[in-house]
Amino acid sequence: MVNIYEPGPLEGRIAHWPVLAAAGVLEVRLAETDMEVEAAQRLRYHVFYQEMSAVPSPEMIATGRDFDHFDDVCDHLLVVDRSVIDDDGQPVVVGTYRLMRDVDATRAGGFYTASEYDITPLLIGMPHGSKLLELGRSCVLKEYRSRPGAMQLLWRGVMVYLARFSIDAMFGCASFASTDPKALALPLSYLYHFHLSPPDIRVRANPKLYVDMNLMPKDAIDPKEALRTLPPLLKGYVRAGATIGDGAVVDLQFGTTDVFIFFPVSKMDDRYRSKFALKQ
Repeated sequence: MVNIYEPGPLEGRIAHWPVLAAAGVLEVRLAETDMEVEAAQRLRYHVFYQEMSAVPSPEMIATGRDFDHFDDVCDHLLVVDRSVIDDDGQPVVVGTYRLMRDVDATRAGGFYTASEYDITPLLIGMPHGSKLLELGRSCVLKEYRSRPGAMQLLWRGVMVYLARFSIDAMFGCASFASTDPKALALPLSYLYHFHLSPPDIRVRANPKLYVDMNLMPKDAIDPKEALRTLPPLLKGYVRAGATIGDGAVVDLQFGTTDVFIFFPVSKMDDRYRSKFALKQ
């Protein structure tokens, strides 16, 4: 049985949460120490700013870490490779996800996603007492993307987290590696016509950032062809049952075009639920 414990504040403690899942030399767990959070931030910096085209702040350049004020209140899911030791004598972090519950967002002054989208329809449209989880800052070290294990373990960790905190729905932004929406006409139009969220909870991009996703008529889209154009993570979300908000957002800092993802846990496709669920 997988045991999950309530995390405490990050105060340099050395005790770890129990391993949530493992595959060969890889394992997934939550960060318990400042050192582990910083390792996740260094991975994010490497992927987003050195490998991709994001623009770091001077403070990020000086520290070699991607960080913001949300990191202090979030949980950080880590995939580590036990066979590779970093400079601190710890297993190297090869994948990470940032998880923020609604109680964390209250402490942070709101959800990160609200900087791009008006999420009010979601917050008031969900049944009273619903527990929400924002997913963000997902990345996997390049050498581990082409081999099975790292992304699957991240999702297994998310599944355990959902169960532990009785989460009703997940949301966040997924990205295309382009700042030209016209070049993304097929995938954006496909998401708009085939996977738009229900009107009562449909999130919309903030007015100054809104980019129309309806760039092609529905009858001009081959769904199978369009699905193949989606980034792997976004494709996985859609296949598992996620829906999309209205409007894309061009993020010049990260060099991406973002779309809003809404994922009610109860609507998760059974194939994905069984694929990522852990045996108890």
